Amino acid sequence: MSKIISLAAAFFIRRGWGVALLAVACSGPKTTAQPAPQWAADSATVRLAAGPQYARGAVWQFFWGRHYRALWATPVTVPVLRLATAVPGGLLPVQAGGSYQSRTLRLRAPGGGELVLRSVDKDASAALPAGWKRQLLGGLMKDQTSVSQPFGAYPAAALAGAAGVYHANPRLVYVPDDPGLGRFRAGYANALYLLEERPDGNQTGLPGFGHSAKVVSTAHMLAAVHQRPTARVEARAYLRARLLDMWLGDWSRREDQWRWASFAQAGSVRYRPIPRDRDQAFFLFDDGVMTRLVSWFVPKYQSFHATIRPGSVAGLTATARVLDRTLLADLSAEDFQDEADSLQRRLTDARITQALAAGPAETRAAITSYFGPLLRARRAQLPAVARRYYEVLADEAWVVGTDGSERFIISGAGEGRLRVRLLARRSGQPDSLLSERIFDRKYTHQLNLYGLAGDDTFEIIPPLSQQFPVGMYGGLGHDEVRRPASATSAGIKGFTWFSSPGREIVPAKGITQQPDPHPALNTDSKAWLKRYNLND
Repeated sequence: MSKIISLAAAFFIRRGWGVALLAVACSGPKTTAQPAPQWAADSATVRLAAGPQYARGAVWQFFWGRHYRALWATPVTVPVLRLATAVPGGLLPVQAGGSYQSRTLRLRAPGGGELVLRSVDKDASAALPAGWKRQLLGGLMKDQTSVSQPFGAYPAAALAGAAGVYHANPRLVYVPDDPGLGRFRAGYANALYLLEERPDGNQTGLPGFGHSAKVVSTAHMLAAVHQRPTARVEARAYLRARLLDMWLGDWSRREDQWRWASFAQAGSVRYRPIPRDRDQAFFLFDDGVMTRLVSWFVPKYQSFHATIRPGSVAGLTATARVLDRTLLADLSAEDFQDEADSLQRRLTDARITQALAAGPAETRAAITSYFGPLLRARRAQLPAVARRYYEVLADEAWVVGTDGSERFIISGAGEGRLRVRLLARRSGQPDSLLSERIFDRKYTHQLNLYGLAGDDTFEIIPPLSQQFPVGMYGGLGHDEVRRPASATSAGIKGFTWFSSPGREIVPAKGITQQPDPHPALNTDSKAWLKRYNLND
């Protein structure tokens, strides 16, 4: 964001709007000292604002947005968390973490379960390199924390529950200068946090995580589903979670923002998503001159308004595009519509009102009156959003195999349509159908089939009239392309075999062969994982 903000400032200055704006942009917001919290008589609660430093004057707000500054500046009553007495036996801090914006602290309970503290206040300026850029833009980047709804995690969790999506249960707490913090005392004392269950390991006691005996990271899940066909993600559950993301305006859904509840079933394992870190739900960015300009340059910065424009869906879902293409590849347009309709039925007016009543008592009335109408208006648009979402993903569609041996059967399904069936090859048993989907030229302009490792077979059954290119990537293993011996090349157009180095084949008639332009990404499951952002 820092580079875009710099360009935006230069844009205005070149047009002569400039000296006053430059002074505003470069000075950064004048920080306000955090007032001492007001302690209750019994010392069990404290009253303070989440971010009084974000209160700004009219000129600043004109250029850099009003955002949620009023909520950040509202004093709220918060329970005090003391680690020694929070649970029987106390909580032990074990590891600090977090992204470049937020700070987290893992806490271990005596029984082995873990909780996590996530800072309410953020600081994106840490992403800037040390030096003049941080000095120039650091205050401005910190000020833009106000684009986030400070208490948005409360309604987001409640609405996820209403939608049938797994979720943690956040609780707003104040951590004082507590000796129980130990070596983390200097960095974590005297601040507001969200305290919630950490989705990892055995969670059989938590309905919010599906009572799963093994909750795993995205890296673990992806390694499993790309290594063997017996590990699968429940695509409809993931689609429901992604539609919920769009309804909440949560664009920041990179791979590390998910955990996965696993369920073992007769030699196979199924994964269901657990969204986490709802920092960008209800994101409001475009209500200032400069921030609106930045949003033109960065399509993912979609603000939470009553209308979800069809053209904004691509930007709103861009952060998780690779994950979406992989996990939603099996679903049809009808599946997308069914999930949107189901979500509409689940998210009733009563559930919305109930969810908005969560959180600090001092902000409930303002949050309910503001967000209630917006959520109801956005709910009505879910079918149209789902339709556009399907179109965005179908434009370049993927069918991804595993390191096991599979058969890709490609056949016609009517004018301009192509049917792809993916089957796992099983020795001494009938092949097992993994997925089947019809691709239509009205939506699809490129289809890629990835075999990864294993001895894979691509069977092409003409006549075909898809009129869009199909790329076949064999990866490692002894792969082959088959077609009926009696078929002529006239019934096959637009097919290309992309071979890994040293894995060239004799292509069938009507099929061209080219070197794989990205062999480091396509050879096997380990290579494929490089496509995902798994390092945050």
